[in-house]
Amino acid sequence: MQNELKRTLGVSDAVVVGLGAMVGAGIFAALAPAAGAAGGALLAALGVAGLVAYCNAHSSARLAARYPASGGTYVYGRERLGPFWGYLAGWGFVIGKTASCAAMALTVGAYLWPGRQHAVAVAAVVALTAASYGGVQKSARIARLIVAVVLAVLVGVVVVFLSSGAADPGQPGGPDGGVVGVLQGAGLLFFAFAGYARITTLGEEVRDPERTIPRAVPIALGIALLVYAAVAVAALSVLGAEGLAQSSAPLADAVRAAGRPGLAPVVRVGAALAALGSLLALVLGVSRTVLAMARDGHLPRALAAVHPRYQVPHHAELAVGAVVAVLAATADLRGAIGFSSFGVLAYYAIANVSAWTLDSAVKGRAVAAVGLSGCVVLACALPLASALWGAAVLAVGVLVYGVRWRLRSEI
Repeated sequence: MQNELKRTLGVSDAVVVGLGAMVGAGIFAALAPAAGAAGGALLAALGVAGLVAYCNAHSSARLAARYPASGGTYVYGRERLGPFWGYLAGWGFVIGKTASCAAMALTVGAYLWPGRQHAVAVAAVVALTAASYGGVQKSARIARLIVAVVLAVLVGVVVVFLSSGAADPGQPGGPDGGVVGVLQGAGLLFFAFAGYARITTLGEEVRDPERTIPRAVPIALGIALLVYAAVAVAALSVLGAEGLAQSSAPLADAVRAAGRPGLAPVVRVGAALAALGSLLALVLGVSRTVLAMARDGHLPRALAAVHPRYQVPHHAELAVGAVVAVLAATADLRGAIGFSSFGVLAYYAIANVSAWTLDSAVKGRAVAAVGLSGCVVLACALPLASALWGAAVLAVGVLVYGVRWRLRSEI
């Protein structure tokens, strides 16, 4: 069919796309606010976030194998729960992740040229939109290069931290923020895990999706969790929970504290590349969800067009790129971590409910139940402003859906 995408991604490609989204700016930005909430229990918060992410990933992989189409939970909710729930998942994802795209672009600018961050952010959006327009295989190759460089930087940083005289393994055991602090920290850290959704939203472009997606999702998530744990332990051993919480650039500050200030520019470049990787994966994921919603008439149907040569949803990609570029040029959205986390947690709550309906297998339903409970608890534990803004965005989506349904019923 004219509006269908071509299946070109294998297991390694899918893993790289997921890692490009996860091992991104989150690890450079989310550690500090999470440490501020969880204190010395940061590792416990990371464990809780990882557990919820695993449950969500398990449910998403099962659903993606059954429904290997672009759109992720928008498709799963529509097929398993009904059109409204699919629409609500898609609405929360597109709005929240479009803001996250702008935040990642501004992060690139902040690290590379702080005085001209808006201009650099717009240039980054234009460049990566052009790259994604050239085909998903081209995007996967770029993501592979970015992931390799970022992982090398993070491994180097961990080695520097743990081998320095400033490292104190006893520092991670400092005062913690209690149960509420751990849950809030986990909610903030969940922002850094949400990238595995890119694998499922690209389901229509994955070869043999029934086997590829269930394999790629846990591999990508497991690698990301190991990297995050190593970085968190190393950063805590140098700065301690209090120093980490007060830092605006925690890994760069930890490098200086470890007696290697000359490596700070390397960390800055690594952070910028990580943000670029996240931005590329986000543009891919958001545009595919826009494509799916446009096919069903929830967004303008022109956005469902697929380029005959490059086999990408080019109208959706250009539209997403244009909106993100405007936001990156006019706003500062780096504080959107909590807002984005709320939208993504709502998205995965719907995924877990959808997975519950697949069959009556005990394991599948147990994982879905834990994932759903975790999403609800972490969303409620987020900072109040983030939760209120997220709830308001979902309410607007419900209102829009209701108005459209009423107009259609009157025709």
